[in-house]
Amino acid sequence: MAGDHEQGLAGLEETIRFLEENGVSAIEIGLPFSDPVADGPVIEAAGLRSLAKGTSARGLVEVLRQITTEIPLIIMTYFNPIFQYGLEQFIADLEGTAVKGLIIPDLSHEHADMVQPFLEKSDIALIPLVSLTTGLERQKTLIENAQGFVYAVAINGVTGKSHAYRDDLDQHLKRLTEVSPIPVLTGFGVSSLADVERFNKVSDGVIVGSKIVRALHEKDQTIADFIKEAAAYQK
Repeated sequence: MAGDHEQGLAGLEETIRFLEENGVSAIEIGLPFSDPVADGPVIEAAGLRSLAKGTSARGLVEVLRQITTEIPLIIMTYFNPIFQYGLEQFIADLEGTAVKGLIIPDLSHEHADMVQPFLEKSDIALIPLVSLTTGLERQKTLIENAQGFVYAVAINGVTGKSHAYRDDLDQHLKRLTEVSPIPVLTGFGVSSLADVERFNKVSDGVIVGSKIVRALHEKDQTIADFIKEAAAYQK
């Protein structure tokens, strides 16, 4: 979560370097919002800490424009912060940064055209989310002409694992991966090496969020070993 650091946004580069050094292939950066409908308690708390430090969309963009990395950065946020910034200006100001993707959980596919025209002028992809309740025809609609990767949501609910996975999850992921023209990455609730190994068998990779956010906040140094071991499963 951008700004969830002792130094606020000034500590973002340190976090990026730490993740980079331990083998991640991409980094999701949260831009906090006061009503994070898709976030579980860990990431919601991180967002509130960040907001308390004064994190803003403009502040984040300014910091990102100063960071150089070969690792693609993905911003995950909600529609309101970038709408208030100005949709076209937000995308334009990210030009030349390492940001290559944008995840907006509360922006439906039917309203994606509010953002997509500006993204077409950039190298930033709007990442589609596909849930367990998304039917086959809807899946095809969501991934048609999609860029970047497909974010496969592994649980019904918010980020962070709060209950067991559904019995048909592996079948769902395998089917989605087979029909998708771009990589399918599994996220929401991925918190153990067993999860990482399991989902790498039925999709193209995993996204680990809450576990890393919690560890960074608690200064749990063992997270470095977890990241390295998880990265070894990358295809």
